[in-house]
Amino acid sequence: MAPERPHRTVSRLRWILPALLALAWLALGAFAGPFAGKLSEVAVNDGSAFLPSSAESTEVNELRAAFDENDVAPAVVVVERPGGLEPADLDYLEAASAALADLPFNAGPPIPPQLAEEAAPEAAQLLVLIDAEAEQSDAVAEIRSVLESERPEGLTVLVTGQAALGADLGEAFAGVDGLLLLVAAAVVAVILVLVYRSPLLPILVLLSCGFALAAASAAVYVLADAGAIDLNGQSQGILFILVFGAATDYALLLVARFREELMAGADRFGAIRRALRATIEPIAASAGTVILGVLCLLFSQLESNRGLGPVAAIGIAASFLAATTFLPAVLALFGRAAFWPRRTGADRAGSRSRLWSGVAGLVARRPRAVWLTTAAGLVVAAAFMTQLKADGTTQTDVFLTEVDSVAGQEIQAEHFAAGSGAPAVIVADADSLDAVLAAAEVEGVAAAAPKTDASGQVVEAEGLIEIEAVLEDAPDSDAAMATVERLRESVHAVDGADAKVGGPTAVQLDTLRVSERDRAVIIPIVLAVILGVLMLLLRSILAPLLLTATVVLSFGATMGVSALVFNHLFGFPGADPAVVLFGFVFLVALGIDYNIFLMTRVREESIRLGTKAGALRGLVATGGVITSAGVVLAATFSALAVLPILFLAQIAFVVAFGVLLDTIIVRSLLVPALTVDIGRSVWWPSRLSRVRPLSRN
Repeated sequence: MAPERPHRTVSRLRWILPALLALAWLALGAFAGPFAGKLSEVAVNDGSAFLPSSAESTEVNELRAAFDENDVAPAVVVVERPGGLEPADLDYLEAASAALADLPFNAGPPIPPQLAEEAAPEAAQLLVLIDAEAEQSDAVAEIRSVLESERPEGLTVLVTGQAALGADLGEAFAGVDGLLLLVAAAVVAVILVLVYRSPLLPILVLLSCGFALAAASAAVYVLADAGAIDLNGQSQGILFILVFGAATDYALLLVARFREELMAGADRFGAIRRALRATIEPIAASAGTVILGVLCLLFSQLESNRGLGPVAAIGIAASFLAATTFLPAVLALFGRAAFWPRRTGADRAGSRSRLWSGVAGLVARRPRAVWLTTAAGLVVAAAFMTQLKADGTTQTDVFLTEVDSVAGQEIQAEHFAAGSGAPAVIVADADSLDAVLAAAEVEGVAAAAPKTDASGQVVEAEGLIEIEAVLEDAPDSDAAMATVERLRESVHAVDGADAKVGGPTAVQLDTLRVSERDRAVIIPIVLAVILGVLMLLLRSILAPLLLTATVVLSFGATMGVSALVFNHLFGFPGADPAVVLFGFVFLVALGIDYNIFLMTRVREESIRLGTKAGALRGLVATGGVITSAGVVLAATFSALAVLPILFLAQIAFVVAFGVLLDTIIVRSLLVPALTVDIGRSVWWPSRLSRVRPLSRN
């Protein structure tokens, strides 16, 4: 028997590495896949847990521990009957109070029903004190279940307060690992089918996304469970979207170059080697830029923001690994069959998109007019950014759908001092009790009284006393936060009292102040990091400065348009300062991606053809794939809007619109036109700005 020919052995060996890589990812996916559905088990949505220790409300929480009292989350039961409560309603309340007292999560007996101070009371309320160690969502659900029993006809019965708001928020996030994931995957699948017009290739790309998400979810779960990072529902949703968007973007770039090499006549293994060699630098630069950009959130003083940094970075890293290992492996295994029924033969090599050839022709004919016109349009849009109301919203405005906790708070505010269920808490030196009580009589405070024991004596602990100040306005309202500011100013002025003000409203106020600080600190850091990455990648100073300026201008235009849409189309009540911060981090980091994809190809072509011809060739070569990538990323971020949370809906619009603006206008017109108009000086001070091209063809 003749020995096996060496070239056949080598040919067979070429299959081994792709097959092993594909099998390794299949095994990893089988192990790590379930963690995507378990992330909600380690997510925390309590805003007070995210404040820094230096915040005054955090200090108050720590000082209250001296009183040896259980930390509680109040749930307020509110009942209402227009025209006046009936005897049967009062009997129902008494029975409900007794039934609620037997529930296992109580930190103490419910505070008895209180009637509204009206001639014919139409409403009443009672407080249930839930132990903070208990699962609040389960506790509120059980309270609501008890209240449904024998409820009189026509009596409105709702549960509100901090515990109920937290439970309803958790319910709103319940769709993160179900509906959101399904919508994101469906959106990506539809777009990929339209882009590739192939049944198999979208499946391979979606598998890459799925494996990336599995790996990222497992890593995040382990770290969050160990307490190394903080995870909340917002971070979880953004993680899912980022992984699907980034993994698909990287896949589009790799697949497009793979197809180019196949069309040039290369075999499947040679084509994937060349495609990976050509795209690994821009993909790695893109992933590295986004990772460094989101890690800038570690400079935040809010643990919720700090937690998003590593969570998003892990997602991008997993997307990069899947796109540069699993996807090349399966593309090598399937070869031209991956594109079936489309042809990838050499007879189609050199074909160009008529659309992008037309765009390149426009840029070539009138580059200065193109970039001046597009820049002017972006400046006009950016001017409306001043109309963005990004000074915070109330907790009740967080929900985009009707929830019981919000409806209950509205009833409570109509009939009672709205802050009775969540008073401000003052901790001060015991010797200053009278002076602090007098100082607490500021506008917006309905009543203030020290905490007492069963005998009516004022409770002291380690020389401190605790005063509860009931606010006239809803505890999450702007008016209540203004009252807390006045209260703090007044009690701080009491000599020797060392008084501090905390409570739910103070937590919200401190969160707002820290968010504003984070925005001012982190945005310049992100700009500096991204500028440094571009300088290293493009070996230039001028080009990175121009690219960064265009992305910042695009961000300004996006926020200007968002302000108009939020205020006049959607009628949103405002926006959290974090919307601006997150919008900037994601738009600048992700927007610069497309400039990286474009300019690395332009630089490659400029070495051969010169900067002007290279810019036009790069635009035509990358136009279709980058636009497809932008559409995918915009569509995946739009999926966040399926969750009925104001913040996520606003982030969905900001990032989706911004990515499309950056892809269609900035990367397609502004950047190429600037590059053509400036010429080879754009690469200053690198050698490319001085040498002639290798070819004039």
